[in-house]
Amino acid sequence: MRKRVRAVLSALSISKRSSKASVSKRNRGDEVLIKERTTLTTVFEGENPAVDIVAVHGLNGDAFKTFTATQTGKFWLGDSDMLPQDLRGRCRVLTFSYPASVASILGRASSDTILHHATTLVAELVADREINNALERPIIFVCHSLGGIVVKRALTYSASRTGHKIEHIHSIYVSTFGVLFFGTPHQGSRAANLATIAQRMIDTFVPSRIVDTDSRLLSNLRESSEVLQDITDNFVPIMARLHICFFWEQEKTDLGFKWEYIVVESSAAPILDNTDRAGIRQDHRNMCRFESRSSPSYTLVVATIARYSREAPEAIAHRWAGEREMLHSTRKHEAMELLETANKTAKKSEKELS
Repeated sequence: MRKRVRAVLSALSISKRSSKASVSKRNRGDEVLIKERTTLTTVFEGENPAVDIVAVHGLNGDAFKTFTATQTGKFWLGDSDMLPQDLRGRCRVLTFSYPASVASILGRASSDTILHHATTLVAELVADREINNALERPIIFVCHSLGGIVVKRALTYSASRTGHKIEHIHSIYVSTFGVLFFGTPHQGSRAANLATIAQRMIDTFVPSRIVDTDSRLLSNLRESSEVLQDITDNFVPIMARLHICFFWEQEKTDLGFKWEYIVVESSAAPILDNTDRAGIRQDHRNMCRFESRSSPSYTLVVATIARYSREAPEAIAHRWAGEREMLHSTRKHEAMELLETANKTAKKSEKELS
């Protein structure tokens, strides 16, 4: 039974997290820097980046380990001989770190909601891009599992923020060109209950005072979840503005006592107009890890990112031009309404005085 516990936890990519330090890779000589984990980390930056590529990990994932090959240690997003080389250095790559652990023996399990993670992602991106004078630079998201749901919620949140004092929040929606979804349960996931199994096993074998098993994040992933459905419904209207590619796992995950697809094809890659979809010959945990440039599906994934990177600058520049014109018209209309209201108030006051 204890072996089964370990197998399930391994399948869910649960890892020990140090509160003191973590490892991240930077392109400068590919040196390994030991430093405190930040929420948003730049792992590669070319001299004149044309796009920002933002990676978001999934359930029980990690901002670096989720995208790092276990055997070779290759971090394909940041190592200079991988994705940065294929994009000829004309990109900036960032990873977003957030607490997504459902059953973690060391450290508190996440009690945040998807909305909290989504708003934090938007706020961190806005702050970073403002500091780097890149608020209008095109964005391409690379998401694994739950990370895709967080990104969908982040984009709908950003799209809804059009007030004069929060236009900076709206900028993320305007600047986003494309999204690559790796094993994201768009229609829920029957295998999401694996985390519940792991949680119950931990509750059985580990004293409750050691483990915090808050599972609100997990409940959002369960099939027929109202939260997941709401996120999907709200995302549909803005999909037409985005280039989207869905990837699904073609290998089952070894859970120790059985093999199973974590997110089935129909959920991970719905058949929709004007979207790309493809299978990746890996299991759920390894589908966004590449040992080398010759790894299965690496060329497919990188070619998609490269195509988006070529097309994004012109498209986003045109979108920003239209957005500025629309915002100017909106502000003008608001000003006229305020003036009209003020005039009515003044006339009413004059009438009362007379």
